Amino acid sequence: MSFIDPEIRHHFGGGVYAKEMRMPADYVLLHHRHKFDHLSVLASGSIELVVDGKRKVIHAPACLTINANVHHGIKTLTEVVWYCIHATDCRDVDAVDAEVTLPDDMLEARSVAQTLVRSE
Repeated sequence: MSFIDPEIRHHFGGGVYAKEMRMPADYVLLHHRHKFDHLSVLASGSIELVVDGKRKVIHAPACLTINANVHHGIKTLTEVVWYCIHATDCRDVDAVDAEVTLPDDMLEARSVAQTLVRSE
């Protein structure tokens, strides 16, 4: 399992925020819960996505809707470029995550992590 932090780039325009993440293979990314439904785009690579305890392998190119208030996580199967796209007028890199996410539910995040690790 990779412990290298993903490369993150922030893109803003027209009331839309896109968080671009470039991750190595075998990386586990625990997402938080979001305040609103949003799109996630797997631009390149392959992942295992866990939502509500259900696993699904996804290969790029793919556009997914992640529902509000749902803990989700991914494990990269290859090198990956992943975008989370949110409707927000916030353009502050240091504040935008708090603008679009809910407080973490650590028990749910732990459950997602265990599901991803068990898949190895």
